[in-house]
Amino acid sequence: MTTSRRRFLQTLASGTALLAASVPAAMLTPRQSAGPFYPNLPLLDDDNDLTRVPGSDRVAQGQHCDLSGRLLDRNGNPLKGTRIEIWQCDANGRYRHSRDPRKVPMDPAFQGFGYASSDAEGRYRFRTIRPVPYPGRTPHIHVAVYPPGEQRFVTQLYVAGEPRNTDDFLYRRIPTEQRHLVTAAFEDAGNGMLHADWDLIIGTG
Repeated sequence: MTTSRRRFLQTLASGTALLAASVPAAMLTPRQSAGPFYPNLPLLDDDNDLTRVPGSDRVAQGQHCDLSGRLLDRNGNPLKGTRIEIWQCDANGRYRHSRDPRKVPMDPAFQGFGYASSDAEGRYRFRTIRPVPYPGRTPHIHVAVYPPGEQRFVTQLYVAGEPRNTDDFLYRRIPTEQRHLVTAAFEDAGNGMLHADWDLIIGTG
């Protein structure tokens, strides 16, 4: 997250922003496509921890990561009690989808999909893995938000500093000045974990 956007979000959170004033369109999280691999195989589990599945002592392959942030509307108000979903390929580059053509083994300890509900302050949290490349794509996580009474909002999250980003056809469709809105730093959090902080501002409200 850039310094300017972080300061802007801190201003919203402090209550010093006028609630009547909408967030500039350039600060809204850009929409992106859901992609072809929204999970359609039987779910291993659907909680907010994608690194473990019930009945197994194994943990998912890959670099484990805590992904957290807030959901806000265009006026800076928290979207509380709002469903947010993520899905991504496993550390081997396989989606939990029947039409994924890759022949590499699927990680049986990785859910591939999860959801959470935002709290009273719009906060959400997932435990997952740092996304890995998929053929033709830079590492990314698919995200869907379901604001009550509103159309589903879909986007994708990218890894800051990932060299493959500049060659990714979907990343390149985002205006250069807005790419930081769908990019997060996956940083060392200690104990072998990474942490990524990412806030979404949805054009609702």
